[in-house]
Amino acid sequence: MERHKHISFRKEWEIRADCAYMLGECDAYVKALTDIPLKPENRRKLLSVSLVKGAQATTAIEGNTLSEEEIKKITEGWKLPPSKEYLEIEVKNIIEAFNTLLHEIIDEKKERIISPDLIKEFHSKIGKNLGENLDAIPGRFRNDSRVVGPYLTPDYKNVPDLIEQLCRWLRKEFHYTDGQSFSTSVIQAIVTHVYIEWIHPFGDGNGRTGRLFEFFILLRAGLPSIVSHILSNFYNQTRSEYYKQLDNARKKRDLTEFIQYAVQGFRDGLDENLNIIQESQFFIFWHYYIYEIFANVKYTKKDAFKRKRELILQLPINKEFDIDEMLLLTPDIAKKYAIVNRPTILRDLKELQELKLLVKIGRKYKANTNILKAMMPEKKS
Repeated sequence: MERHKHISFRKEWEIRADCAYMLGECDAYVKALTDIPLKPENRRKLLSVSLVKGAQATTAIEGNTLSEEEIKKITEGWKLPPSKEYLEIEVKNIIEAFNTLLHEIIDEKKERIISPDLIKEFHSKIGKNLGENLDAIPGRFRNDSRVVGPYLTPDYKNVPDLIEQLCRWLRKEFHYTDGQSFSTSVIQAIVTHVYIEWIHPFGDGNGRTGRLFEFFILLRAGLPSIVSHILSNFYNQTRSEYYKQLDNARKKRDLTEFIQYAVQGFRDGLDENLNIIQESQFFIFWHYYIYEIFANVKYTKKDAFKRKRELILQLPINKEFDIDEMLLLTPDIAKKYAIVNRPTILRDLKELQELKLLVKIGRKYKANTNILKAMMPEKKS
């Protein structure tokens, strides 16, 4: 093992002050995401998006060329052409593994300790039915030497013992059974992933197996399923940096910079997804507010009432539109306003302004969402 001193099973990293701060932010973001109320249909949609993104990212790093749109079609039951069949199987395996772990951890509250058998099981999941397109036997440690780029992997004869040592060390170092903080779980997820890459226990599929363990560890630590794709997505988006950081950590025998890199990507991904979900929730509340306002509007012409309500409901927030642009927002709005004259259109817009749902800015109009924002608690600066 002279060539593999980086596989030390020791805490060879430092959590710097800025990294500790980012870990605290991650914890806060996860708590915020957990507390956001979501309709079941919205949660299902967000989960579907997360699983598709996660499957696309972790397989793309290994060369799978399927797009998110193609993977989405696969989840909806579409079949890809025969030339892409093995790519389809790869992503199906990942999505099936994600769903199995979601069911076990969230629904069944099942707790499992990382063991050699669990590592083999995860590899079996990602390699199922791939045949010659996986240069390994699913669930079996390799029985030959492997070179990955410039890296000569440990002798295959040492793999069973190295994996056994890894599992013992993870239990001792991270104390999962004694209760972990979320920050500790994040570090364990990253370290486990890297060590599986370094030991390279299988002929092929080690990266996917390592990233599946990240998913598993973070999920059991309380990461909401709707953002479970974040780390794999980050590694894929920064693929050259991902490989560079892995290589540097090996050469320096120090995981500090890799952990810093991964935590920053994780933090930024959580922040981005929290903003997206909060904006989505605000949009829903804005629509509730519109219905509430119109519920108190007395009207004599039902068609005019419904036309104005539909126009403000379909108007995207945070964007300005001139009159002609507004009337072409949707085919239904275009159809409704095609049969009225210009004075009627202007009257509709004026009445929406009087209801304080619409504001005029120069020659353009904008949804007056500020009226709803003014009702929300102020954030501390």
